[in-house]
Amino acid sequence: MKETETTPDAAGTAGPERAAEAGPNRAELLVCALLALLGAVVLCDALTMTDLPGAETDPIGPKAVPIGVGAALLVLAVALAVDVLRGGRGEAEGGEDVDLDAAMDWRAVLLVIAFFLANAALIEPLGWAISGAVLFWGTAWALGSRRWVRDAAVSAVLSVGSFYAFAYGLGIILPPGVLKGIL
Repeated sequence: MKETETTPDAAGTAGPERAAEAGPNRAELLVCALLALLGAVVLCDALTMTDLPGAETDPIGPKAVPIGVGAALLVLAVALAVDVLRGGRGEAEGGEDVDLDAAMDWRAVLLVIAFFLANAALIEPLGWAISGAVLFWGTAWALGSRRWVRDAAVSAVLSVGSFYAFAYGLGIILPPGVLKGIL
């Protein structure tokens, strides 16, 4: 653990001690409440699922994963709340590789949003393999990569690989678009 320097306030109390006296951090308790709410919603939704395909042949059933996720969110919310109420604090971002004083790069954010929207518009007519490659390549370009050929190759491998991962791994067929019969 790093030692932190603290300077006494007017009453002579150092920073971390003063923070512990101030009580639990309301923002961190709000995160706990949101985690608990999300866990409760997931559990309620999972427990009310009906007419599930494959439920009669699957020994575990399709409810198992959402029930596990909801329960894990509730356990996490309780554990975090206990830690916060005992005086635990989240560590502030150190910004090792990020300049916290730098302005937001709105150009990059807007370009990523534009490529995402282009993917949404192109996925049906062109198919996932092409629209996904455009999304992956465009995101890399928007975030500063200028190795276009390498990025295009990696994007093509990622989009075709994810197409087959969904098809064979999950049984979900993504739109093949113009590559129907080839993929």
